Amino acid sequence: MSVVWAEMVKEIAGIKLHASRAGSGKTVLVLHHDIGTVDRLPFYDALAEKFDVIIPHHPGWGKSERPGWTRHPRDIAAIYAWLLADLGLTGVSLVGLGFGGWIAAEMSSLAPEAYARLVLVGAMGIKPPEGDIADQAIVSYIDYPSSGFHDPAAFAAVYGDVSTDQLEAWDIAREMCFRNAWKPYMYSQTLPHLLGGVRSPALVIWGDDDRIVPLSAGHAYAKALRDATLTTIPECGHFAEMEKPDAVAKLTADFLSQ
Repeated sequence: MSVVWAEMVKEIAGIKLHASRAGSGKTVLVLHHDIGTVDRLPFYDALAEKFDVIIPHHPGWGKSERPGWTRHPRDIAAIYAWLLADLGLTGVSLVGLGFGGWIAAEMSSLAPEAYARLVLVGAMGIKPPEGDIADQAIVSYIDYPSSGFHDPAAFAAVYGDVSTDQLEAWDIAREMCFRNAWKPYMYSQTLPHLLGGVRSPALVIWGDDDRIVPLSAGHAYAKALRDATLTTIPECGHFAEMEKPDAVAKLTADFLSQ
């Protein structure tokens, strides 16, 4: 099956928000990592073969315009709730990747019964009980994303010879992270207390060699949510859907299909 992606632009909260959409069936909102997203990934195509998949560029990332006022992932969560309302969609499932997982968790905590299912892959947003979330401010633009892969060949397969445009995109993404998630860095002091209200069944997926967000944060998410299962992917880093797309897509699709 050949997946055909369509681009859409929505005026929301004073900005033009860009998103890609493909597939049919149950709607799944996929929220990308703090480093942004490439246009096409095997993981995205695999989901679009079974679901109606929407992948927005976070406000200020990629093709979406930058709002001057966002200061927290909860603000971005509100923008995405607005997007779904404008599209007339209810009962959507959320798939959050890394930083996008934090946004998805905020969306769920703010509307405990609104979302069908929740998948968090290496999600930021909770302070790890053991270890620390890697600080991208102290490493290079290439070292941070490459450290999110267990196998350097997997990083090369996705990004190849890193272009100047990609470096610039990572620079902008880093600035937006600091704007929205700086103090405290990449976690919320309130979110863990609010997740217990979430009624959506949740699947928490973690690479067993995640050097950006320690696995202890995954256990914390699974404990905070009332109906959650934690699954680890062997020989896999933080960007699990890029490094092990088949495994993560199967886990995600099977869970969302229940």
